[in-house]
Amino acid sequence: MITTPKRAVTRFFIPLIDVLILLFCIFLLMPFVSAPEETPLAVPQKSPATELPKDAAELQRQLLESKRRVDKLVKDKTPTAERMSVRVLEIDKASGKLFAFEPDSPEPKVEVKDQADAQRLIDRQRRLAGAKDVFFLILYPRELTGYPLQKQTDTYRRWFKDVPHGFDNPWTGES
Repeated sequence: MITTPKRAVTRFFIPLIDVLILLFCIFLLMPFVSAPEETPLAVPQKSPATELPKDAAELQRQLLESKRRVDKLVKDKTPTAERMSVRVLEIDKASGKLFAFEPDSPEPKVEVKDQADAQRLIDRQRRLAGAKDVFFLILYPRELTGYPLQKQTDTYRRWFKDVPHGFDNPWTGES
């Protein structure tokens, strides 16, 4: 037959259960209190034991290098939308020719005929974008007509190989 525990056993287990509950709560809170991990963008700190150079030219070079590093970090932290200027080009569905839209010109739809036209377009868009990076998005026709030919697509890739660019092809999912 089962008998009820004696008084001494109860006095021992009640405080033990309280301590175990407290330890479990601390275990649950540990991830919130732990130290943050090192970020990859953290600049390594130089040890205070290194001596500063006495030469003014060396100090100037280090200052310029530090400024360049800070500018790069600031540029990397800015959102992509603020850092990039997207220019849209369109491939004609009837011929596969490449067209750019120039709203300020008398003819708003301008054909890009060759490498020289593409380079002029790239240079003009870089000037207009200022400090922003220019990204050229080339849109395929929205109707399936057989254009552009693979040869034309390769030509357009070659024209824009030195600048960030991408193709929006709704038929293959290619970007």
